[in-house]
Amino acid sequence: MTDTVPLVSAKNLERVFLLGSEQVRAIHDVDLEAHAGELLVISGRSGSGKTTLLNLLAGLDMATSGTVRIDGQDLAKLSEWQLAQLRRRKIGFVFQSFGLLPLLSAYENVELPLRIAQWGRRERNTRTEECLELVGLTDRKGHRPYEMSGGEQQRVAVARAMAHRPGLILADEPTGELDSGTGAAIFGLLRDIAEQENVGIVVASHDVTVSSRFAMSTLQLSDGTFVS
Repeated sequence: MTDTVPLVSAKNLERVFLLGSEQVRAIHDVDLEAHAGELLVISGRSGSGKTTLLNLLAGLDMATSGTVRIDGQDLAKLSEWQLAQLRRRKIGFVFQSFGLLPLLSAYENVELPLRIAQWGRRERNTRTEECLELVGLTDRKGHRPYEMSGGEQQRVAVARAMAHRPGLILADEPTGELDSGTGAAIFGLLRDIAEQENVGIVVASHDVTVSSRFAMSTLQLSDGTFVS
């Protein structure tokens, strides 16, 4: 069951880029709502605007027009410092290429954002162990990324994204470098986390066949706008 108040919402969203003298509408006429406890998948081919949309939702890029709100806050009205604090405290990120630090163990990679946020040692340890258990990697916590499979590395990345208890996780093609079976397992994990942690998860994915099996809601993006 999702909350009635959206965790993140976009209204009449448009992002226009200048390419020489030409205007390119990367995103236009986009309305979106995502709720706590929900796995929302935005599907679309490469170049459809998925990454641009996620960047707008995260406040990493600003819309040309329209609004993005997280917990009711209009991102366009926040300073760069306020946006950085919002991302640090309320948003977790999962990337296609995992983005793990190669010299750190799985445990250390998950713990890192908690160190940055200055959590106490006992709190860090408890939460890191919780996250690794939730993604099924307690027995691999001492391994470095190169000692793990792609699926295991992405599980570590998911654990890291949720470690600081964000309300929202944004995942950009999280199964793009995985085979279909491992990709399905990652989508199943994301759905479980959405439900168990009551976090809103928005996933951009070109893999409609796999993602549609696990998504609670699906939106299809084509040429920068949603289509039915």
